[in-house]
Amino acid sequence: MNSTAKTGTADDALFDQLGPRARARLRTVSIIATVVLLAVVTGMLIALGASGQLDPDRWAILVDGDYLGFLATGLGLTLVVGLVSTALSVILGVLLALGRISRSAWLRLPCAGLIEFFRAMPLLLILFFIMFAMPMLGLRLPTFWQLVLAIVAHASAIFAEIVRAGILSIGSGQSEAGKAIGLRHREVMGLIVLPQATRALTPALITQMVRTIKESSLGYVVGLSELLNNGKILSEFTGNFIQSFIGVGLFYIIVNIVLSRVAERLTSRVGKHA
Repeated sequence: MNSTAKTGTADDALFDQLGPRARARLRTVSIIATVVLLAVVTGMLIALGASGQLDPDRWAILVDGDYLGFLATGLGLTLVVGLVSTALSVILGVLLALGRISRSAWLRLPCAGLIEFFRAMPLLLILFFIMFAMPMLGLRLPTFWQLVLAIVAHASAIFAEIVRAGILSIGSGQSEAGKAIGLRHREVMGLIVLPQATRALTPALITQMVRTIKESSLGYVVGLSELLNNGKILSEFTGNFIQSFIGVGLFYIIVNIVLSRVAERLTSRVGKHA
C-alpha cells in the first residue's frame, strides 16, 4: 500500500491528471486512430485478395516441410553467425572496455578512438569496406568471415560501452577492499569487478545479442545462405514474395521471443542473488 501510494504521489508530481475534456479528446482520438487503422488493414486485405495473394495455395509454403526446411537451414546459419559474432564481440568488447578505463593514456586513447569510430560507422559501410577495400589490400576472406568480421567490428564497440558502464557502476569501495587485502589491479578487475558487472549487465548483453543476430541478415549482401537470403531465394523460386518474407519474419520473431524469455529469466535470477 505504501509503495503504491508513493508511486501515485510521484506520478502526480511529474504528470498532470487529465481533466474530463482532455479524457474525452483522448477517447475521440483513440477511436479515430482505431477506425483509420482498421480501414487501412481492410484496404490492404481487399487489395491482396484482388491480386490473388490470399489464395490458400500461396500460403501453403508456410506449412510445407521442404520450404520450411530450406528456411530453417538459413536460420541455422544465421544463429551460427550470430553466436560466433556475439562471442568474439563480447571478448573484444571486454578488452576494449578495460583498455578505455586503463590508467595508461597510450592504451586508453586508442581504445576510445576505436570504440567511437566503429560505433559511429554504419554496419553496411563496414561490410562494404571488408568486401571491396580489403581485397585491394591483398586480404581476401570467405563470405562467412566477411560478415562476422563486419558485425564484430561494430558490435564489439557497443559491447565495450555496455561493459564499461557496468564496471563504472560498481562502487569504488569494492576495488579499495580488494586492494586492501593485497590484490593487484588486474586481480581486482578479474575477481571482483568484472564478475559483478557481468551479472548486472546480463540482460543488456542478451539484448545486444538479439540485435547482433538480426544484423546477420546482411548476409544476403555477401551471398551467404542465411535466413533472409534463403527467404529471398524462396520468394524468387515460388513467386510468393509476401508469403516467403512473412515466413522469414516469423522465424526472426520466434528467435527474439526465445532470447527475450532467456533475458527475463536471467534478470530474475540476478535480482534474487543481488
